Amino acid sequence: MAKVIAIANQKGGVGKTTTSINLAASLAVLEYKTLLVDGDPQANSTTGNGFDLKNIQLGLYDIMVNDTPADQVILETETPNLYLLPSNIDLVGAEIELINHPNREHVLRNALEEQRKEFDFIIIDCSPSLGLITVNALTASDSVAIPVQCEYFALEGLGKLLNTIKIVQTRINTELQIEGILMTMYDGRLRLSNQVVEEIKNHFEDLVFHTIVHRNTKLGEAPSFGKPALLYDAESTGATNYLNLAKEILQKNNMTKIKNEDKIFEDENVADQ
Repeated sequence: MAKVIAIANQKGGVGKTTTSINLAASLAVLEYKTLLVDGDPQANSTTGNGFDLKNIQLGLYDIMVNDTPADQVILETETPNLYLLPSNIDLVGAEIELINHPNREHVLRNALEEQRKEFDFIIIDCSPSLGLITVNALTASDSVAIPVQCEYFALEGLGKLLNTIKIVQTRINTELQIEGILMTMYDGRLRLSNQVVEEIKNHFEDLVFHTIVHRNTKLGEAPSFGKPALLYDAESTGATNYLNLAKEILQKNNMTKIKNEDKIFEDENVADQ
């Protein structure tokens, strides 16, 4: 059965879509069959993998609202082992159309039930909100990874997200875990970045990933070419960071055969790679 991870934070601009695209691609490159679910009406995970929205006939909206089977919607990407369940602006209407659905929080979980048998990982890119689609993503997931920007307002809204996760854990999905908090857009030259990292580590301790994603031009350029960073520039810092994140998640879930001495334990090791 696939490990399902939601990438969520209701604060915009923290790197959710960048993380979703590049984590999914990294897992795929490591030979784990991976499905990326675009749960954001802006559909940046779709365009970031090279698909033109004008050519997207079916998307997540059709699965959730029209009961279209997921295997009729899933697309194969340029990255080996990586598949995409696309989205488009229609998804905006799903929240309203599902409001009276008797099992509205479980629609996505039920829709992905067969795919859990077909894939090793399912990564869900959530929209920057805590609406019904995001709640569906959390209900469908085994765990949630939370990207947090290394800037002054990093903790703003994080408490609200953690409270929403706790409500989902209590009332809907008792198996939901926090996979980890991922520090993004890190600039080691800035004292502020280091202060934010230290503060979050002191507050959340073991919940914070050892891997830190550095500010990197290639990460920003890659989506405009419709490619994950690994396909755009495999030697870039951003590509390396997300490959390390994928390895850390594999290690955390005992899904790797990496020798103990090669495992990622310290931030310094990650930063030097």
